[in-house]
Amino acid sequence: MSRIKPFKGLRPPKELVKEVASRPYDVLNSEEARIEAGEKSLLHITKPEIDFPSGTDEHSKEVYDKAVENFRKWQQKGWLAPEKKEMYYVYAQTMDGRTQYGLTVCANVDDYMNGIIKKHELTRKDKEEDRMIHVRINNANVEPVFFSYPAVKEIDDIVNNVIKNPPVYDFVADDGFGHHFWLIDDDATVKKITELFATKVPYLYVADGHHRTAAAALVGNEKKQKNPNHTGNEEYNFFLAVIFPDNQLKIIDYNRVVKDLNGLTNEQLIEKLKQYFDVEDKGTAIFKPSKLHEFSMYMDGKWYSLNAKTGTYNDMDPIGVLDVTILSSLVFDKILGITDLRTSKRIDFIGGIRGLGELKKRVDSGEMKAAFALYPVSMKQLINIADTGNIMPPKTTWFEPKLRSGLVVHLLD
Repeated sequence: MSRIKPFKGLRPPKELVKEVASRPYDVLNSEEARIEAGEKSLLHITKPEIDFPSGTDEHSKEVYDKAVENFRKWQQKGWLAPEKKEMYYVYAQTMDGRTQYGLTVCANVDDYMNGIIKKHELTRKDKEEDRMIHVRINNANVEPVFFSYPAVKEIDDIVNNVIKNPPVYDFVADDGFGHHFWLIDDDATVKKITELFATKVPYLYVADGHHRTAAAALVGNEKKQKNPNHTGNEEYNFFLAVIFPDNQLKIIDYNRVVKDLNGLTNEQLIEKLKQYFDVEDKGTAIFKPSKLHEFSMYMDGKWYSLNAKTGTYNDMDPIGVLDVTILSSLVFDKILGITDLRTSKRIDFIGGIRGLGELKKRVDSGEMKAAFALYPVSMKQLINIADTGNIMPPKTTWFEPKLRSGLVVHLLD
């Protein structure tokens, strides 16, 4: 069962929260962060290279030291202020008129190490190490990770009761997404939430932030190994997470563009695709897939529907049933010769939040030769893959809206 705990966090004053809160470090590059970051933005802590000239190595000691300096400065100036007691929080996000409600908690390091917290993606050691350094030197989880859990009515009831009160934070970010934040500081309610997770929630699932999750857990485990008087109750045994019931989350599409056709002409590509797909010319209007095993392709000013033929996939295999698996195996590997999606320079990935117009734009510019759009993965598929110990292919899921960092920070002491 899942172990969570309340914590005594650092939070911005209400009047500063919109200035402090930022998008996660990994959804924008250094130049985008330089443009986006105001004076008080948490990006100065999570992406401290923005305080140096362009081209500065973001993994250099001076950049990491700057993160520590800025984190200390934000506390000294009161831009991040300590709570008086341990508590949980409700964090809600609104996008396109739909709101999802999560609990901000501390998850357990041992739960990650022993598989109670389940993942569905592989992580890269270099990205893990970057965030591990960040956690170590700041002695804090500055950014939360994004988890899900099988919905529990009793937990929903508590959240619904909390949100009847005015939120402590309520703002719309520059991207148009709403963020709402409530305190849960009643001791009896806090205790009840902890008990419900310990008795009703067998597993937590990493939705977004696999590298941050791994980094937070590995640093906590390091501290455990180095402490001869370790008890398991130390704050470093826990890390910052926002956890949403699975029935409130929506995964959006994660699409692909390719730079070349592996020496094929457009006509030859279409003929080869017909081995595995029913191919239909859809003309010049944007065509979006509407069901599993249906894809859209954009090439040379035209959209095509590609419907995978029966026998080309295995609906009984949690990985084989995925549309990313079908596309990767039948199109990228067998036809285009792109065998490693993680390292190939011939392919790029575009989150569905940008719309299919972005695919058209990348191809029409001449930068890319063809684009492929997929029907999104479901939460049921994600959980099934995690439960069976499988790993999704690269760039399978895209969650939106992203969590804002800086609404609350967790200290490891």
